Amino acid sequence: MTTNTRSTTNVNAAAVATFLIFGMNGLVFASWAARIPAVTEALSLTSGQMGTLLLCTAVGSLLALPSAGWVVGRIGTANTVRVAGIVAGAAGAAIAFSLMGASVPGTAVALFFFGIGIGLWDVAQNIEGADVEHRLKRTIMPQFHAAFSGGAFLGALIGAGLSQLGVGLPEHLLVIAAIAIALALTVPKYFLPHEVEELHDGGVAEKGPTAWRDGRTLLIGVVVLGATLTEGAGNDWIAKASVDGLGASEATGALLFALFVLAMTVMRFFGGKAIDKFGRVNVLRASMAAAAAGLALFVFAGNVVLAGVGAALWGIGAALAFPMGMSAAADDPKHAAARVSVVSTIGYVAFLAGPPLLGYLGDHTGIHMALLAIGAPILLALLLAGVAKPLPPK
Repeated sequence: MTTNTRSTTNVNAAAVATFLIFGMNGLVFASWAARIPAVTEALSLTSGQMGTLLLCTAVGSLLALPSAGWVVGRIGTANTVRVAGIVAGAAGAAIAFSLMGASVPGTAVALFFFGIGIGLWDVAQNIEGADVEHRLKRTIMPQFHAAFSGGAFLGALIGAGLSQLGVGLPEHLLVIAAIAIALALTVPKYFLPHEVEELHDGGVAEKGPTAWRDGRTLLIGVVVLGATLTEGAGNDWIAKASVDGLGASEATGALLFALFVLAMTVMRFFGGKAIDKFGRVNVLRASMAAAAAGLALFVFAGNVVLAGVGAALWGIGAALAFPMGMSAAADDPKHAAARVSVVSTIGYVAFLAGPPLLGYLGDHTGIHMALLAIGAPILLALLLAGVAKPLPPK
């Protein structure tokens, strides 16, 4: 079936499939992130040592991300998600067995491959999402990212509940790994075909190296870098910072993390209307301002209630920047795939590599105060928000 003969039904089916894949990605990620305190305790690690383990995930993803666009170009988004799901699921099982044996090296190696799987999965789903959004001719990318946040919220709630019940993380991860592999193998069959010569109504797709030399794309990447560092820091460290900085229980820390991702989820579901009404640039600036205010309140709050308000405001601010960056990169359909891949790669550098660096800083200042370091990239993203202005129609 060629691009010109694809029916609305096929595109709608691809939208639903993409929504499910984003959601499963969030569930897998949060199943790990919400229980980082349990890993720290099981392996007897400091914040800095935990940061090293998180860096293993980042290294795996950073090796996979630059080649993700090439992989998608060769085997398509559907097959890339399938491969990524198998790798991530197998790595999740390996993490579980390593934790059972209290093996730090085994956990590190498993997290490296977990990072490879998550990196390939993320870029492939964003390329698919950008193509679906273009063909539907309406703003839908925030809803795909809402699915990710919704999956993360569900994963965080499951993590909090299982922690409260005393269920071990290894058993938790084994079940999630099996579900992830099953969905990754079956759901992508509804994706749109991605044949290189047929991309974007027969246009010639822009090559990766050319996209990396496009100034607007790189600046959008810098904005997304700041925004995803904001989101990544919250995902990886809110639970731990709540335990260390507020003296909260592990279950309470997981619930504050759940509140953070719930706020992101709600904002992503309804944020498309705000973007259409006020414009991409204005919403992006307001988002970064809200993230800065929420971060400050979370860090300086003296009790769990105020910290919860800060976490929610932080989540609201972090919600829309990444999907807006994906939409901005895809403004020119002819070059969308390559540019989405570039912006995704830059964004996930911060999303994955930033939190481990905060862990090292946390060894000196405490992870609670170390979170203030992300204020600088938040302000940078706010200052550069104008580059996301939609391109004029050609």
